[in-house]
Amino acid sequence: MAQPILDDDAKRLAELGYKQELSRSWSGFSNFAISFSIISILAGCFTTFSQAWNNGGPIAISIGWPLISAFILIIGFCMSELVSAYPTAGGIYWWAAKLGRPVHGWFTGWLNLIGLIAVTASVDYGCATFLNITIGRFSESWANGNALHQTFLLFAIVLVLHALINIFSHRLISLLQNISVWWHVFGAAAVVLILIFGPSDHQSVGFLFERFNNSGFGSGASGPTFWLYVLPLGFLLTQYTITGFDACAHVSEETHGAATSAAKGLWKSIFYSAIGGWILLLAFLFAATDVDAVNKEAGFVGAIFTSSLTPGLATVIFGISTIGQFFCGMSCVTSMSRMTYAFSRDGAVPGWRLWSRVDRNRTPVNAIIAGCVVALLITLPALYAPSGTTTPVAFLAVVSIAVIGLYLAFLIPIWLRLRMGAAFRPGPWTLGGKYKVLGWIAVIEIAIISVYFILPVSPAGVPGSADFTWTSVNYAPIAVGAVLLGIALWWNLSAKHWFTGPRRNVDELPLDEPVS
Repeated sequence: MAQPILDDDAKRLAELGYKQELSRSWSGFSNFAISFSIISILAGCFTTFSQAWNNGGPIAISIGWPLISAFILIIGFCMSELVSAYPTAGGIYWWAAKLGRPVHGWFTGWLNLIGLIAVTASVDYGCATFLNITIGRFSESWANGNALHQTFLLFAIVLVLHALINIFSHRLISLLQNISVWWHVFGAAAVVLILIFGPSDHQSVGFLFERFNNSGFGSGASGPTFWLYVLPLGFLLTQYTITGFDACAHVSEETHGAATSAAKGLWKSIFYSAIGGWILLLAFLFAATDVDAVNKEAGFVGAIFTSSLTPGLATVIFGISTIGQFFCGMSCVTSMSRMTYAFSRDGAVPGWRLWSRVDRNRTPVNAIIAGCVVALLITLPALYAPSGTTTPVAFLAVVSIAVIGLYLAFLIPIWLRLRMGAAFRPGPWTLGGKYKVLGWIAVIEIAIISVYFILPVSPAGVPGSADFTWTSVNYAPIAVGAVLLGIALWWNLSAKHWFTGPRRNVDELPLDEPVS
Protein backbone atom coordinates (compact mmCIF):
# COMPACT_ATOMS: atom_id res chain seq x y z
CA MET A 1 0.00 0.00 0.00
CA ALA A 2 1.44 3.38 -0.97
CA GLN A 3 2.73 5.60 1.82
CA PRO A 4 3.47 9.35 1.75
CA ILE A 5 6.70 10.54 0.15
CA LEU A 6 9.50 10.88 2.70
CA ASP A 7 10.03 14.43 3.97
CA ASP A 8 13.48 16.03 3.86
CA ASP A 9 14.45 14.86 7.36
CA ALA A 10 13.44 11.26 6.70
CA LYS A 11 15.23 11.37 3.33
CA ARG A 12 18.45 12.51 4.94
CA LEU A 13 18.13 9.86 7.64
CA ALA A 14 17.54 7.19 4.99
CA GLU A 15 20.67 8.37 3.15
CA LEU A 16 22.57 7.83 6.40
CA GLY A 17 21.14 4.30 6.57
CA TYR A 18 18.27 4.46 9.05
CA LYS A 19 14.49 4.25 9.06
CA GLN A 20 12.49 6.97 10.77
CA GLU A 21 11.56 4.95 13.88
CA LEU A 22 11.54 7.65 16.54
CA SER A 23 8.76 10.22 16.56
CA ARG A 24 9.95 13.43 14.83
CA SER A 25 7.88 15.88 16.82
CA TRP A 26 10.46 18.25 18.30
CA SER A 27 10.90 21.85 17.19
CA GLY A 28 14.27 23.53 16.84
CA PHE A 29 13.60 25.32 20.13
CA SER A 30 12.98 22.00 21.87
CA ASN A 31 16.26 20.69 20.48
CA PHE A 32 18.08 23.72 21.90
CA ALA A 33 16.16 23.34 25.15
CA ILE A 34 17.40 19.85 25.96
CA SER A 35 21.08 20.84 25.84
CA PHE A 36 20.38 24.10 27.66
CA SER A 37 18.61 22.08 30.37
CA ILE A 38 21.41 19.51 30.65
CA ILE A 39 24.07 22.21 30.93
CA SER A 40 21.81 23.72 33.61
CA ILE A 41 23.43 26.71 35.29
CA LEU A 42 21.03 26.00 38.17
CA ALA A 43 22.83 22.69 38.65
CA GLY A 44 26.54 22.98 37.88
CA CYS A 45 27.01 26.53 39.18
CA PHE A 46 25.56 25.41 42.52
CA THR A 47 26.94 21.90 42.94
CA THR A 48 30.56 22.57 41.86
CA PHE A 49 31.01 26.16 43.07
CA SER A 50 33.38 24.93 45.77
CA GLN A 51 35.75 23.61 43.09
CA ALA A 52 36.54 27.18 42.02
CA TRP A 53 36.23 28.81 45.46
CA ASN A 54 38.84 26.51 47.02
CA ASN A 55 41.15 26.42 44.00
CA GLY A 56 41.80 30.01 43.05
CA GLY A 57 38.91 31.83 44.65
CA PRO A 58 36.92 34.64 42.99
CA ILE A 59 39.40 35.04 40.12
CA ALA A 60 38.82 31.42 39.10
CA ILE A 61 35.19 32.42 38.52
CA SER A 62 35.30 36.03 37.30
CA ILE A 63 38.10 35.35 34.79
CA GLY A 64 38.06 31.55 34.58
CA TRP A 65 34.39 31.15 33.63
CA PRO A 66 34.39 33.36 30.49
CA LEU A 67 37.84 32.11 29.45
CA ILE A 68 36.98 28.40 29.61
CA SER A 69 33.49 29.07 28.21
CA ALA A 70 35.11 30.51 25.08
CA PHE A 71 37.10 27.30 24.59
CA ILE A 72 33.99 25.16 25.13
CA LEU A 73 32.10 27.28 22.60
CA ILE A 74 34.82 26.47 20.06
CA ILE A 75 34.31 22.77 20.79
CA GLY A 76 30.59 23.37 20.25
CA PHE A 77 31.16 25.02 16.87
CA CYS A 78 33.18 21.99 15.73
CA MET A 79 30.42 19.63 16.84
CA SER A 80 27.69 21.77 15.25
CA GLU A 81 29.36 21.31 11.88
CA LEU A 82 29.37 17.54 12.41
CA VAL A 83 25.74 17.27 13.52
CA SER A 84 24.70 19.33 10.50
CA ALA A 85 26.41 16.82 8.22
CA TYR A 86 25.23 13.73 10.14
CA PRO A 87 21.97 14.43 12.08
CA THR A 88 21.53 11.00 13.71
CA ALA A 89 20.72 9.74 17.22
CA GLY A 90 23.92 8.73 18.99
CA GLY A 91 25.56 11.26 16.70
CA ILE A 92 29.08 11.44 18.16
CA TYR A 93 29.67 7.71 17.78
CA TRP A 94 28.23 7.78 14.25
CA TRP A 95 30.51 10.70 13.29
CA ALA A 96 33.62 8.88 14.51
CA ALA A 97 32.75 5.69 12.66
CA LYS A 98 31.92 7.60 9.48
CA LEU A 99 35.01 9.81 9.53
CA GLY A 100 37.34 7.06 10.67
CA ARG A 101 37.09 3.30 11.10
CA PRO A 102 34.89 1.03 13.24
CA VAL A 103 37.48 1.11 16.05
CA HIS A 104 37.04 4.89 16.33
CA GLY A 105 33.27 4.46 16.54
CA TRP A 106 33.70 1.72 19.15
CA PHE A 107 35.79 3.82 21.55
CA THR A 108 33.75 6.98 20.98
CA GLY A 109 30.45 5.20 21.50
CA TRP A 110 31.42 3.56 24.76
CA LEU A 111 33.07 6.69 26.16
CA ASN A 112 29.97 8.69 25.26
CA LEU A 113 27.53 6.13 26.65
CA ILE A 114 29.42 5.67 29.92
CA GLY A 115 29.74 9.43 30.24
CA LEU A 116 26.02 10.02 29.68
CA ILE A 117 25.01 7.38 32.22
CA ALA A 118 27.43 8.79 34.78
CA VAL A 119 26.22 12.35 34.11
CA THR A 120 22.62 11.21 34.61
CA ALA A 121 23.62 9.67 37.94
CA SER A 122 25.58 12.72 39.07
CA VAL A 123 22.89 15.25 38.14
CA ASP A 124 20.09 13.31 39.82
CA TYR A 125 22.26 12.79 42.89
CA GLY A 126 22.98 16.52 42.99
CA CYS A 127 19.25 17.18 42.69
CA ALA A 128 18.61 14.81 45.58
CA THR A 129 21.29 16.54 47.66
CA PHE A 130 19.67 19.95 47.24
CA LEU A 131 16.21 18.47 47.74
CA ASN A 132 17.43 16.93 50.99
CA ILE A 133 18.72 20.34 52.14
CA THR A 134 15.45 22.04 51.14
CA ILE A 135 13.31 19.50 53.04
CA GLY A 136 15.61 19.86 56.04
CA ARG A 137 14.90 23.57 56.14
CA PHE A 138 11.24 22.75 56.81
CA SER A 139 11.79 19.78 59.13
CA GLU A 140 14.29 19.75 61.97
CA SER A 141 13.96 15.98 62.44
CA TRP A 142 14.74 15.42 58.76
CA ALA A 143 17.70 17.81 58.96
CA ASN A 144 19.13 15.74 61.83
CA GLY A 145 18.72 12.44 59.99
CA ASN A 146 21.30 10.34 58.14
CA ALA A 147 22.10 12.65 55.19
CA LEU A 148 23.74 9.97 53.05
CA HIS A 149 20.82 7.53 53.33
CA GLN A 150 18.19 10.25 52.89
CA THR A 151 19.93 11.63 49.81
CA PHE A 152 20.24 8.19 48.23
CA LEU A 153 16.55 7.47 48.82
CA LEU A 154 15.58 10.79 47.24
CA PHE A 155 17.99 10.08 44.38
CA ALA A 156 16.26 6.77 43.65
CA ILE A 157 12.84 8.46 43.70
CA VAL A 158 13.99 11.24 41.35
CA LEU A 159 15.53 8.70 38.97
CA VAL A 160 12.31 6.67 38.86
CA LEU A 161 10.26 9.80 38.18
CA HIS A 162 12.55 10.76 35.31
CA ALA A 163 12.28 7.27 33.83
CA LEU A 164 8.46 7.34 34.04
CA ILE A 165 8.22 10.81 32.46
CA ASN A 166 10.46 9.71 29.59
CA ILE A 167 8.56 6.45 29.07
CA PHE A 168 4.96 7.56 29.13
CA SER A 169 4.87 10.87 27.30
CA HIS A 170 7.11 11.80 24.41
CA ARG A 171 5.20 15.04 23.82
CA LEU A 172 5.32 15.86 27.54
CA ILE A 173 9.11 15.63 27.42
CA SER A 174 9.22 18.15 24.57
CA LEU A 175 6.88 20.48 26.52
CA LEU A 176 8.89 20.13 29.73
CA GLN A 177 12.12 20.87 27.85
CA ASN A 178 10.60 24.16 26.72
CA ILE A 179 9.37 24.94 30.25
CA SER A 180 12.84 24.08 31.56
CA VAL A 181 14.44 26.79 29.42
CA TRP A 182 12.21 29.46 30.91
CA TRP A 183 12.65 28.07 34.43
CA HIS A 184 16.41 28.39 34.01
CA VAL A 185 16.08 31.91 32.58
CA PHE A 186 13.59 33.31 35.09
CA GLY A 187 14.80 31.13 37.97
CA ALA A 188 18.38 32.29 37.53
CA ALA A 189 17.14 35.89 37.19
CA ALA A 190 15.18 35.50 40.44
CA VAL A 191 18.28 34.20 42.24
CA VAL A 192 20.33 37.14 40.95
CA LEU A 193 17.67 39.64 42.07
CA ILE A 194 17.44 38.03 45.51
CA LEU A 195 21.23 38.25 45.86
CA ILE A 196 21.16 41.91 44.77
CA PHE A 197 18.37 43.12 47.04
CA GLY A 198 18.38 40.53 49.85
CA PRO A 199 21.79 41.02 51.54
CA SER A 200 22.41 44.10 53.71
CA ASP A 201 25.76 44.69 52.01
CA HIS A 202 27.90 43.35 49.15
CA GLN A 203 31.49 42.80 48.21
CA SER A 204 33.30 45.41 46.11
CA VAL A 205 34.29 44.88 42.48
CA GLY A 206 37.86 44.36 43.64
CA PHE A 207 36.79 41.16 45.44
CA LEU A 208 36.12 39.53 42.05
CA PHE A 209 39.88 39.46 41.42
CA GLU A 210 41.01 38.18 44.79
CA ARG A 211 42.82 34.84 44.97
CA PHE A 212 42.25 32.02 47.47
CA ASN A 213 44.17 28.81 47.89
CA ASN A 214 42.30 26.41 50.15
CA SER A 215 43.63 23.38 48.25
CA GLY A 216 46.63 22.69 50.50
CA PHE A 217 49.01 22.82 47.55
CA GLY A 218 51.76 25.44 47.44
CA SER A 219 52.41 28.25 49.86
CA GLY A 220 49.59 30.66 49.10
CA ALA A 221 47.82 32.30 46.19
CA SER A 222 50.90 33.07 44.12
CA GLY A 223 53.86 31.35 42.53
CA PRO A 224 54.09 28.64 39.85
CA THR A 225 52.15 26.04 41.86
CA PHE A 226 49.17 28.35 42.20
CA TRP A 227 49.08 29.57 38.60
CA LEU A 228 49.89 26.27 36.89
CA TYR A 229 48.19 23.76 39.21
CA VAL A 230 45.74 25.18 41.74
CA LEU A 231 44.01 27.80 39.56
CA PRO A 232 43.47 25.39 36.62
CA LEU A 233 41.79 23.01 39.07
CA GLY A 234 39.40 25.89 39.84
CA PHE A 235 38.67 26.30 36.14
CA LEU A 236 37.13 22.83 36.20
CA LEU A 237 33.94 24.41 37.61
CA THR A 238 33.21 25.66 34.09
CA GLN A 239 34.20 22.41 32.43
CA TYR A 240 31.97 20.46 34.86
CA THR A 241 28.99 22.71 34.26
CA ILE A 242 29.03 23.21 30.49
CA THR A 243 28.78 19.66 29.24
CA GLY A 244 26.07 17.40 27.87
CA PHE A 245 25.42 19.69 24.90
CA ASP A 246 25.79 16.64 22.63
CA ALA A 247 22.13 16.02 23.49
CA CYS A 248 21.21 18.15 20.45
CA ALA A 249 22.74 15.41 18.31
CA HIS A 250 21.16 12.54 20.23
CA VAL A 251 17.64 13.86 19.63
CA SER A 252 18.27 15.03 16.07
CA GLU A 253 16.20 12.14 14.66
CA GLU A 254 13.25 13.59 16.58
CA THR A 255 13.81 17.21 15.46
CA HIS A 256 12.33 18.99 12.44
CA GLY A 257 14.98 20.47 10.13
CA ALA A 258 17.67 18.76 12.17
CA ALA A 259 20.57 19.49 9.82
CA THR A 260 20.20 23.18 10.65
CA SER A 261 18.23 23.39 13.89
CA ALA A 262 20.30 20.82 15.82
CA ALA A 263 23.53 22.54 14.74
CA LYS A 264 22.26 25.94 15.92
CA GLY A 265 20.75 24.48 19.08
CA LEU A 266 24.10 22.97 20.09
CA TRP A 267 26.27 26.09 19.97
CA LYS A 268 23.51 28.41 21.19
CA SER A 269 22.93 26.26 24.29
CA ILE A 270 26.61 26.76 25.18
CA PHE A 271 26.61 30.49 24.39
CA TYR A 272 23.52 31.41 26.41
CA SER A 273 24.50 29.14 29.31
CA ALA A 274 27.92 30.80 29.43
CA ILE A 275 26.40 34.27 29.69
CA GLY A 276 23.71 33.28 32.20
CA GLY A 277 26.12 31.24 34.31
CA TRP A 278 28.63 34.08 34.55
CA ILE A 279 25.99 36.55 35.72
CA LEU A 280 24.74 34.02 38.29
CA LEU A 281 28.23 33.28 39.62
CA LEU A 282 29.11 36.96 39.89
CA ALA A 283 25.96 37.43 41.96
CA PHE A 284 27.22 34.65 44.27
CA LEU A 285 30.56 36.42 44.70
CA PHE A 286 29.08 39.86 45.39
CA ALA A 287 26.86 38.30 48.09
CA ALA A 288 29.75 36.37 49.71
CA THR A 289 30.41 38.96 52.40
CA ASP A 290 31.14 36.37 55.10
CA VAL A 291 34.19 34.66 53.60
CA ASP A 292 34.95 32.80 56.82
CA ALA A 293 31.47 31.19 56.81
CA VAL A 294 31.95 29.95 53.26
CA ASN A 295 35.45 28.64 54.03
CA LYS A 296 34.07 26.86 57.09
CA GLU A 297 31.66 25.00 54.80
CA ALA A 298 34.56 24.06 52.46
CA GLY A 299 33.34 26.47 49.80
CA PHE A 300 29.76 25.14 49.70
CA VAL A 301 27.67 27.72 47.85
CA GLY A 302 24.77 27.32 50.31
CA ALA A 303 26.90 29.03 52.96
CA ILE A 304 26.68 32.23 50.91
CA PHE A 305 22.88 32.14 51.00
CA THR A 306 22.52 31.24 54.67
CA SER A 307 25.08 33.84 55.80
CA SER A 308 23.83 36.77 53.72
CA LEU A 309 20.05 36.20 53.42
CA THR A 310 17.06 35.64 55.63
CA PRO A 311 16.15 31.95 56.11
CA GLY A 312 13.11 32.37 53.87
CA LEU A 313 15.04 33.84 50.94
CA ALA A 314 17.77 31.20 51.29
CA THR A 315 15.12 28.49 51.12
CA VAL A 316 13.66 30.04 47.96
CA ILE A 317 17.07 29.84 46.26
CA PHE A 318 17.55 26.21 47.32
CA GLY A 319 14.10 25.43 45.91
CA ILE A 320 14.74 27.18 42.58
CA SER A 321 18.00 25.27 42.14
CA THR A 322 16.42 21.93 43.09
CA ILE A 323 13.66 22.27 40.48
CA GLY A 324 16.20 23.35 37.86
CA GLN A 325 18.28 20.27 38.64
CA PHE A 326 15.16 18.11 38.33
CA PHE A 327 14.61 19.43 34.80
CA CYS A 328 18.29 18.87 34.06
CA GLY A 329 18.17 15.22 35.17
CA MET A 330 15.03 14.61 33.12
CA SER A 331 16.85 15.84 30.00
CA CYS A 332 19.89 13.71 30.86
CA VAL A 333 17.71 10.57 30.86
CA THR A 334 16.32 11.53 27.43
CA SER A 335 19.79 12.03 25.95
CA MET A 336 21.26 8.94 27.60
CA SER A 337 18.42 6.69 26.42
CA ARG A 338 18.72 7.89 22.81
CA MET A 339 22.43 7.13 22.82
CA THR A 340 21.72 3.69 24.29
CA TYR A 341 19.09 3.10 21.61
CA ALA A 342 21.34 4.25 18.76
CA PHE A 343 24.45 2.34 19.89
CA SER A 344 22.33 -0.78 20.45
CA ARG A 345 20.73 -0.37 17.01
CA ASP A 346 24.21 -0.93 15.58
CA GLY A 347 24.81 -4.04 17.68
CA ALA A 348 27.45 -2.63 20.04
CA VAL A 349 25.66 -3.19 23.37
CA PRO A 350 25.09 -6.71 24.76
CA GLY A 351 21.40 -7.53 24.37
CA TRP A 352 21.16 -4.92 21.63
CA ARG A 353 17.90 -6.24 20.20
CA LEU A 354 16.15 -5.46 23.48
CA TRP A 355 17.63 -1.98 23.96
CA SER A 356 17.02 -0.92 20.33
CA ARG A 357 13.31 -1.73 20.47
CA VAL A 358 10.73 1.08 20.47
CA ASP A 359 7.15 0.83 21.72
CA ARG A 360 3.95 1.81 19.90
CA ASN A 361 4.59 5.44 20.83
CA ARG A 362 8.00 5.18 19.16
CA THR A 363 9.80 5.57 22.47
CA PRO A 364 12.89 3.45 23.41
CA VAL A 365 11.39 2.26 26.69
CA ASN A 366 13.88 -0.55 27.33
CA ALA A 367 16.83 1.77 26.75
CA ILE A 368 15.37 4.24 29.26
CA ILE A 369 14.93 1.57 31.93
CA ALA A 370 18.36 0.00 31.35
CA GLY A 371 20.20 3.33 31.54
CA CYS A 372 18.42 4.37 34.74
CA VAL A 373 19.12 1.02 36.41
CA VAL A 374 22.82 1.29 35.61
CA ALA A 375 22.84 4.91 36.85
CA LEU A 376 21.36 3.71 40.14
CA LEU A 377 23.91 0.91 40.49
CA ILE A 378 26.98 3.05 39.90
CA THR A 379 25.73 5.47 42.55
CA LEU A 380 25.75 2.86 45.33
CA PRO A 381 29.17 4.09 46.59
CA ALA A 382 27.40 7.32 47.59
CA LEU A 383 25.90 5.40 50.52
CA TYR A 384 29.33 5.40 52.12
CA ALA A 385 31.76 8.12 53.10
CA PRO A 386 35.09 8.27 54.97
CA SER A 387 34.84 8.48 58.75
CA GLY A 388 34.12 11.99 59.97
CA THR A 389 32.72 13.29 56.68
CA THR A 390 29.48 13.13 54.72
CA THR A 391 31.22 13.45 51.34
CA PRO A 392 30.94 10.27 49.22
CA VAL A 393 34.48 10.42 47.80
CA ALA A 394 34.09 7.38 45.53
CA PHE A 395 31.00 8.91 43.92
CA LEU A 396 32.76 12.22 43.26
CA ALA A 397 35.22 10.26 41.14
CA VAL A 398 32.27 9.05 39.05
CA VAL A 399 31.50 12.68 38.25
CA SER A 400 35.03 13.14 36.91
CA ILE A 401 34.71 9.95 34.90
CA ALA A 402 31.54 11.31 33.33
CA VAL A 403 33.14 14.55 32.20
CA ILE A 404 36.35 12.90 30.98
CA GLY A 405 34.33 10.29 29.10
CA LEU A 406 32.16 12.88 27.38
CA TYR A 407 34.96 15.22 26.39
CA LEU A 408 37.18 12.39 25.11
CA ALA A 409 34.18 11.26 23.06
CA PHE A 410 33.97 14.81 21.66
CA LEU A 411 37.70 14.86 20.86
CA ILE A 412 37.79 11.77 18.63
CA PRO A 413 35.38 12.90 15.85
CA ILE A 414 36.75 16.48 15.94
CA TRP A 415 40.26 15.10 15.37
CA LEU A 416 39.02 12.77 12.63
CA ARG A 417 37.30 15.67 10.88
CA LEU A 418 40.63 17.58 10.99
CA ARG A 419 42.40 14.59 9.50
CA MET A 420 39.79 14.25 6.76
CA GLY A 421 40.32 17.83 5.61
CA ALA A 422 38.74 18.89 2.33
CA ALA A 423 37.32 15.38 1.77
CA PHE A 424 34.69 16.11 4.43
CA ARG A 425 31.23 16.83 2.99
CA PRO A 426 29.61 19.47 5.23
CA GLY A 427 25.91 19.96 5.84
CA PRO A 428 24.07 23.28 5.54
CA TRP A 429 25.76 24.63 8.74
CA THR A 430 29.53 24.71 8.19
CA LEU A 431 32.68 26.35 9.55
CA GLY A 432 34.21 26.69 6.12
CA GLY A 433 37.96 27.21 6.21
CA LYS A 434 37.87 28.08 9.93
CA TYR A 435 37.57 24.38 10.83
CA LYS A 436 41.36 23.95 10.96
CA VAL A 437 42.21 26.53 13.60
CA LEU A 438 39.03 25.91 15.63
CA GLY A 439 39.47 22.13 15.45
CA TRP A 440 43.04 22.23 16.74
CA ILE A 441 42.10 24.60 19.56
CA ALA A 442 39.31 22.18 20.57
CA VAL A 443 41.58 19.11 20.48
CA ILE A 444 44.33 20.76 22.53
CA GLU A 445 41.90 22.16 25.13
CA ILE A 446 40.24 18.77 25.67
CA ALA A 447 43.62 17.06 26.00
CA ILE A 448 44.75 19.56 28.64
CA ILE A 449 41.59 19.47 30.75
CA SER A 450 41.52 15.67 30.65
CA VAL A 451 44.93 15.67 32.33
CA TYR A 452 43.80 18.10 35.04
CA PHE A 453 40.70 15.98 35.77
CA ILE A 454 42.86 13.03 36.82
CA LEU A 455 45.32 14.93 39.02
CA PRO A 456 45.15 14.84 42.85
CA VAL A 457 42.82 17.49 44.29
CA SER A 458 44.38 17.52 47.79
CA PRO A 459 47.88 16.85 49.17
CA ALA A 460 46.54 13.86 51.12
CA GLY A 461 45.72 12.24 47.78
CA VAL A 462 49.32 12.37 46.52
CA PRO A 463 51.02 8.95 46.87
CA GLY A 464 54.13 9.21 49.03
CA SER A 465 53.07 12.37 50.88
CA ALA A 466 53.23 12.39 54.68
CA ASP A 467 49.46 12.86 55.00
CA PHE A 468 48.50 10.35 52.30
CA THR A 469 45.18 8.56 52.81
CA TRP A 470 43.32 6.37 50.32
CA THR A 471 40.06 8.15 51.09
CA SER A 472 41.55 11.36 49.63
CA VAL A 473 42.70 9.78 46.39
CA ASN A 474 41.16 10.98 43.12
CA TYR A 475 40.01 7.64 41.73
CA ALA A 476 39.23 9.09 38.30
CA PRO A 477 42.52 8.02 36.63
CA ILE A 478 42.16 4.48 37.98
CA ALA A 479 38.53 4.25 36.90
CA VAL A 480 39.07 5.89 33.49
CA GLY A 481 42.11 3.70 32.91
CA ALA A 482 40.08 0.61 33.78
CA VAL A 483 37.29 1.66 31.42
CA LEU A 484 39.71 2.31 28.54
CA LEU A 485 41.53 -0.96 29.20
CA GLY A 486 38.24 -2.87 29.28
CA ILE A 487 37.06 -1.28 26.02
CA ALA A 488 40.43 -1.99 24.36
CA LEU A 489 40.51 -5.64 25.49
CA TRP A 490 36.92 -6.18 24.38
CA TRP A 491 37.76 -4.73 20.99
CA ASN A 492 40.91 -6.78 20.43
CA LEU A 493 39.58 -10.06 21.81
CA SER A 494 36.11 -9.97 20.29
CA ALA A 495 34.47 -6.83 18.88
CA LYS A 496 36.89 -6.25 16.01
CA HIS A 497 35.70 -9.52 14.49
CA TRP A 498 32.02 -8.54 14.35
CA PHE A 499 31.58 -4.79 14.98
CA THR A 500 31.51 -2.96 11.66
CA GLY A 501 30.18 0.41 12.82
CA PRO A 502 26.77 1.84 11.90
CA ARG A 503 24.39 -0.76 10.43
CA ARG A 504 21.88 0.20 7.76
CA ASN A 505 18.36 -0.73 8.79
CA VAL A 506 16.73 0.78 5.72
CA ASP A 507 16.66 -0.58 2.18
CA GLU A 508 17.67 1.59 -0.74
CA LEU A 509 14.67 3.85 -1.08
CA PRO A 510 13.35 5.68 -4.15
CA LEU A 511 13.50 8.90 -2.15
CA ASP A 512 11.69 11.02 -4.70
CA GLU A 513 8.86 8.58 -5.19
CA PRO A 514 6.18 7.12 -2.91
CA VAL A 515 7.50 4.39 -0.62
CA SER A 516 5.70 1.08 -1.01
